Amino acid sequence: MQETLHIASLLVHARPELFAQVKANLRLLSDLELHQESPLGKLVVVIEAENESQILKRIDQISNLPGVLNAALVYHEILSPEGESQ
Repeated sequence: MQETLHIASLLVHARPELFAQVKANLRLLSDLELHQESPLGKLVVVIEAENESQILKRIDQISNLPGVLNAALVYHEILSPEGESQ
């Protein structure tokens, strides 16, 4: 790895009746993976970015998607080029 990599995990809570639409909109965003989900409208999202500002921008974008009630950061790790977590 030649650059620092930031990995962040979010819990996204969406309106259950708009959950499919929220997931479809999330799939349009780059550097983002959808993981576990609940039929109650909860979804684990993982973001990979070069810096914190990209993560904050993505969280803001997710929060503003139609049907999203909340997007909360639950984990953030920084991987350095030397292979050390920060």
